[in-house]
Amino acid sequence: MTTASEHQHSHAPAAATRMSAAAQKFLEALSSGQREMATFDFSGDERYVWNYTPVDRNGLMIMDMDDAQRQIAFDLMATGLSKSGNDTAHQIITIEKELGESEAAENSDSPWTRSPERYWFSVFGEPGGDAPWGWRVGGHHVCLHYTIVDGRLVTPNPLFFGANPAQIRHGEREGLRTLPAEEDIARSIVTGFNADHRSIAIVDGDTPQDILTKSYRTADPAATPAGLAYSQMDADSREQLVKLMRHYVNRASDDLAANSWGKIESAGFDDVTFAWAGPDTPGQGHYYAIKGKAFLIEYDNTQNGANHIHSVFRDYENDWGEDVLAAHYGGTSHH
Repeated sequence: MTTASEHQHSHAPAAATRMSAAAQKFLEALSSGQREMATFDFSGDERYVWNYTPVDRNGLMIMDMDDAQRQIAFDLMATGLSKSGNDTAHQIITIEKELGESEAAENSDSPWTRSPERYWFSVFGEPGGDAPWGWRVGGHHVCLHYTIVDGRLVTPNPLFFGANPAQIRHGEREGLRTLPAEEDIARSIVTGFNADHRSIAIVDGDTPQDILTKSYRTADPAATPAGLAYSQMDADSREQLVKLMRHYVNRASDDLAANSWGKIESAGFDDVTFAWAGPDTPGQGHYYAIKGKAFLIEYDNTQNGANHIHSVFRDYENDWGEDVLAAHYGGTSHH
């Protein structure tokens, strides 16, 4: 059995309790047929399946819930996110409406159905108790994965947010931006570098067409560029980099974010690197990666005329709760 001291950066008993209660309430609100769609064994590969494109996926879709069930489902989603993170997730979901309208107006040949109701909720294992369990919210540009172990250890990664359109360009909400800080803080970092620092931080004049780790089960540290180290930066750049890192971490609920930030701080900032690709002028396609000893932040805005953002926070050791699960299974008689 793992202990709080062994995994202090996953120790979140309050989060485990509120998630268990919300997940149990969600499952109790469903019909037997709905529950069958929404639930999976904790073991197996399904828990690791995710995709930030608009593909169909397993789980129970919002479209197939009544209004009361939808509210309970979104109450579950809120247990893993900060208020700002939850607001952002809902905004990402609602801009599916504008995306569909713009594609229709442009006679786009997109094969996808754009709908705020195409988001799926899944529960793995039995909520509550000491046995590992988890839950997932998946849909276009919202991908949330939480793993709960021993009734008190909680991991919140991978955590992916995207936005299309990143800035609405028509209709009643014209001008509304989604994920603005992810873009603006990073640009302030790269434009604030002196020539020597730019030559190290800007790793390519061209951009990849997507985040390089995509939706792989494991994030490979070698897949993304390194760039300029925190230890090489001036004070202003360091301050902005910390601000950007905290912004990503703070998508998760306050207690989970505090754990993630504590893990980053304990490893130290000196070896954290920032890499940028593409022009640094607004409206042009761009990409960046921030890498630490145990984490990766990756972002791109290259598609749809640089109006389509992908961004993710990964934990090399503890995505899907792998590290705490290894300790849990090492100390118990069951797998």
